[in-house]
Amino acid sequence: MVVGTGTIVLRIPGNTSLKGKRRVVKGIVNRLQHTFNASVAEVGANNSHQRAEIGLALVGNDRRLINSKLDKALNLIETMQLAEIIDTDLEIISL
Repeated sequence: MVVGTGTIVLRIPGNTSLKGKRRVVKGIVNRLQHTFNASVAEVGANNSHQRAEIGLALVGNDRRLINSKLDKALNLIETMQLAEIIDTDLEIISL
């Protein structure tokens, strides 16, 4: 079994409210969940208007496939152009 996890730190430029942040984060989370069948949630920076931290987890039996999906998830966030990725921490664990 292979587990891929990641934390993605986003900057939401021009946002001035938690309601606006929630709209952006919810859109990104829903898109990642449906596209990659992944577990995704906001995991940090809950009270910051222009910063969000999203956690992502994937499980499978092929290390290359999990690595590919994590890379594609980052690319998807970039192409959505709702937020800027400022940091990532990805890890793949073989059990």
